[in-house]
Amino acid sequence: MKVSHVSAADHDLVTAAVAAAEDQTSGEIVTVIAAQSNDYDDVALVWASVIAFLAMSVIALFPEFYRGLYDRLTGGWGHELTANQWLGTVIAVGVLKWIGMWLILLWRPLRIWLTPRAILAARVRARAIDLFKVGTEAKTLGRTGVLLYVSLREHRADIVADEAIAAKVTPEVWGDAMVALIDRVRAGKPGEGMAEAVRQMGVVLAAHFPRGSENPNELPDRLIEL
Repeated sequence: MKVSHVSAADHDLVTAAVAAAEDQTSGEIVTVIAAQSNDYDDVALVWASVIAFLAMSVIALFPEFYRGLYDRLTGGWGHELTANQWLGTVIAVGVLKWIGMWLILLWRPLRIWLTPRAILAARVRARAIDLFKVGTEAKTLGRTGVLLYVSLREHRADIVADEAIAAKVTPEVWGDAMVALIDRVRAGKPGEGMAEAVRQMGVVLAAHFPRGSENPNELPDRLIEL
């Protein structure tokens, strides 16, 4: 059973906003919301490897301390470890640290929190572009489609426009729409945020691509959930 990211009321709110915006422009707005844009497995791999390396490095830097710890744990009855046994012990500690960190990072919120913001933004952008190419790019007669994409766990969003729009509207122009969207998503109101962003996008599109005598609805108005 698919879990919905937003309520039915949010769906209705966004759909109505898209219909109202497109009533004033020949542009076509597609809205998509996703729980997450990427698994960030590579980030978890790096963190696990760093923690394992640090653990082994600390043991290598302070061998006497850890040898003393070994003696205390064995009550002084443990045999003296050979160089190979000591090396194997250090490697075993590193492996256990790696596995432990990997298991901890199976908790997605922590994995995302440990991911640099630049990487989050880049992955959300890449996902938005992929979705745009599949469902929006060159799907309208005048190449006037634009995608609004929201990725909830990253608290990131992006707008990707088709060729005709990109030629007239620079990414910075969408700034106010993005701010309105992100502020409301962070407040737990993704539907309201997307609806307000769509409204502001509609104002921009109407200024550059006013509604013509023929204005077919070429792309879906409904909010798409992934």
